Amino acid sequence: MSGSSRRSAPWAIAAALVAAAVLVGAAPAAWGAIRPADDQGSGVGDPDAAQSVALAYEFLDARVDQFCDGAGHCLPRSYEGGFFTTPSWDFTPSFVYDDALVIIAYTARGLPDDLRRARAIGDTLLLVQDNDPIGDGRTRASYEPHGIRQGRVEITGPGSFTGNQAWVGLALTRLAHATGDQRYLDGALRVGQWIQDNTADMVRAPYGYTGGQLEDGTSLSWKSTEHNSDVSGFFTQLAQLTGDAVWSDRAAVAADFVAAMQSADGHVNTGTGLDGSTVNTRPIPLDAQTWSSLATGDPRYGAALDWTLANLIATDGPYTGPSISEVDVSKAWFEGGGHLALALKLRDGAGDADRAESLLSSIRLAQRDAPNGDGKGIVATSNDGLDSGFGDLYYASLHTGATAWYLLAAAGDNPFALPVE
Repeated sequence: MSGSSRRSAPWAIAAALVAAAVLVGAAPAAWGAIRPADDQGSGVGDPDAAQSVALAYEFLDARVDQFCDGAGHCLPRSYEGGFFTTPSWDFTPSFVYDDALVIIAYTARGLPDDLRRARAIGDTLLLVQDNDPIGDGRTRASYEPHGIRQGRVEITGPGSFTGNQAWVGLALTRLAHATGDQRYLDGALRVGQWIQDNTADMVRAPYGYTGGQLEDGTSLSWKSTEHNSDVSGFFTQLAQLTGDAVWSDRAAVAADFVAAMQSADGHVNTGTGLDGSTVNTRPIPLDAQTWSSLATGDPRYGAALDWTLANLIATDGPYTGPSISEVDVSKAWFEGGGHLALALKLRDGAGDADRAESLLSSIRLAQRDAPNGDGKGIVATSNDGLDSGFGDLYYASLHTGATAWYLLAAAGDNPFALPVE
């Protein structure tokens, strides 16, 4: 997350629209303090856990069905409640990163209505791709669901960031795999070619993929570990679905960049500075640790997960989980709790299953009791005002992305990998 990133977008847009003052504290916690909530169940197969998952899907169902047009295109708003929903202001944009996660979460369960809703969102991603004002295969950071419901494409986040593009691609490849519909693979290939044509940097070592483009067409010169993890997973899936080895070669470039960002103590740095070569060492974000492991499957990133457990775990009242970065470990970031739990599940080392279940238990507790919750969806953070370290604050508002990550972690489904038949 060097420079602009997809998750910075909602908070940056909101900051431009409304002023808020939030006091941020710090209360670091050792991993050993985490315990599953006593009344939240004990994991896979537990009735409480199964009911929690069912309720989380109900939350996504309602969000998807809220904004649909007559042709079956649907786009769920990303955030609701708390900071983003007041008597005088309602923030409704839909971020394609979140939409991609919702699609993949639906394919993880795979019921007929799940696939119907996944296709409705996927068809909308193809619609906005086809109707982009430049029309070169890109999508944008966010769109207005009210516009989709009214039969028009309204861009609310015009940047074309590499991570966003890759996540749209991951959603489309997953849909192609789940449905056999060639349209989704064709759309994914258009996204992949845009990334290759516009962000590949084979001049400035370590080689990899830069941050994308701003609204005015300015290319971002820095490289992000997060983005390159995304690209590695996406291009690997393109190789699998097309049989074209060029995508494997390109995925390897992205994976090699991620490896170049790993430090001696195991943690993975955020990426490079503007010169595309100098390592940016602060802040140290959670997703650089977890997604490096999930996207590449390389065991070297077990050390990054261990570093996370030692340095990024926060306790905020009854809630325990990872923070966004080392800058502020006063509150739990439930989106990150989902992908950390999934990474630990898939690593499956000594104690990892218990650690993953502790994280999921805390998320289930938040689903029930957290500020601004509805008993179904997952809020982004345990309380308002979590400082990401990248110049923005995160809030305890219901979030489709956090809910989808929880469902993927509960299912043990890695969004960076196609399911094995």
